Amino acid sequence: MREEFLHYIWQFQKFDKKQLQTVNGEPLEIYHTGTHNAESGPDFFAAKLKIDKQLWAGNVEIHLKSSDWYSHSHHTDTNYDNVILHVVYEHDIDIFRKDESVIPTLALKEKIPPQIQQNCLQLFEKDHDWINCEKFFPDFNDFDVENWLTRLYVERLEEKTQLIFDLLKESNNDWETVMFKLLAKNFGLNRNGNAFLNLAISIDFEVIRKLSQSQFQLEAVLLGHAGLLQEDFQDSYFKALKKEYNYLQNKFKIGEPIQTSPVFFRLRPDNFPSIRLVQLAAVFAKSTSVFNTLSKAKIKANIYKVFDVEVTEYWKTHYNFNSSHDPRQKKLTKSFIDLLIINTVIPVQYAFAKKNMNKEEHYLDLIAELDPEKNVVIRHFQELKPKLFKNAMHSQALLQLKHRYCDNNKCLKCALGVKLVRGKY
Repeated sequence: MREEFLHYIWQFQKFDKKQLQTVNGEPLEIYHTGTHNAESGPDFFAAKLKIDKQLWAGNVEIHLKSSDWYSHSHHTDTNYDNVILHVVYEHDIDIFRKDESVIPTLALKEKIPPQIQQNCLQLFEKDHDWINCEKFFPDFNDFDVENWLTRLYVERLEEKTQLIFDLLKESNNDWETVMFKLLAKNFGLNRNGNAFLNLAISIDFEVIRKLSQSQFQLEAVLLGHAGLLQEDFQDSYFKALKKEYNYLQNKFKIGEPIQTSPVFFRLRPDNFPSIRLVQLAAVFAKSTSVFNTLSKAKIKANIYKVFDVEVTEYWKTHYNFNSSHDPRQKKLTKSFIDLLIINTVIPVQYAFAKKNMNKEEHYLDLIAELDPEKNVVIRHFQELKPKLFKNAMHSQALLQLKHRYCDNNKCLKCALGVKLVRGKY
């Protein structure tokens, strides 16, 4: 038995309420179970009850056993002074207020339908290999899964908007600046994302605007401020970039390079920070109205045009400054652009619509155009339900499901887990 299960049982009143009584025989009527509290303090705020003809308004605390009140030291915590009902699975001891009056207790052990209890035990038993419900997952109704994934995807977008609104505040509501910073972060991918974001934050976007006519100067600023021009290579292009960066650093008072430079270790050459930064420079050399274009894009074809850029000639034969190779294109790949759409374009579109109270939801059509991401999490889910997960909305929602719910045993916060407990899946 898990305490979260009792939270669910109490919140949605999935127990027998006929002739309800406290453990001391007092008649109990529930008018409002209260608002669930996910932070510290009592589990439910502002409940409304009638106990033995007396109306009560206050908080409800839930435990597996009554004695947990003392083992959790609630008797010494003033946050629990306004508890009007103690809800437990099993009553083993009376608990008292500071004035030595007994806190009414409701025991649910005999009130919860046996099948619901059994379903909960099956859900949380330890014989699964990956997620709690994996042996039941193939039997979930496809419509229920689709509906829950849509909600999860919006939840994931909501999480991503927090960074966007923080950047917007720092940028005095300049959406073009926000787009530059967020693109920089996602050009760095997981390994160099934070370093690239710090780089973009530390450069005034007005500098990027003023240098937009020169891809070479943008390269110099981005590479130099990332700390990638601090060595002494005997390479003419390196020397030219370093000289240009020193000039621009002084002219625009850019400041010192970021303290933590991006890393090359264990990265494929196409993901070297040098290559990703010069590709970013190419995007903003093509246009400094990137947000204006991308915020209006409703189909991926229009977004691909924005990122259809090429690096300067030097980088067609180099991944870094100390070695060269035969000429090859260094264009942004479709899969990389799709990641930018997923992690930058759509979240910014969503945040912009939310900021302007625009209820249009074309971002759902846009994400549905993209293929699902390929990683171990998505592969596991596809094995459990073959052929259902067909686009990037599904894969993003599945990542949210795995990392926010499954990994944290929040099955009773999951629409699918709740259906499983209720036996209606």
